[in-house]
Amino acid sequence: MVDRLLNVQQVAEVLGTGVRFPRRLIEERRITFVKVGRHVRIPESAVSAYVAEHTVQPVAVRRAALRRVA
Repeated sequence: MVDRLLNVQQVAEVLGTGVRFPRRLIEERRITFVKVGRHVRIPESAVSAYVAEHTVQPVAVRRAALRRVA
């Protein structure tokens, strides 16, 4: 199945940002995109990969370590 192509506005909505952020990602070549004539489209899988790559996992801190600091 072919990946759905999103425009910049749709990517901004998915990421919860303004349109300037996805445009900057495209300009800096930090996300995969497709040129369709003069239009720019971003595959849904590229947006998912970008989010997964930049997701930060929480760090588990033990209470005993906190008491030693204080």
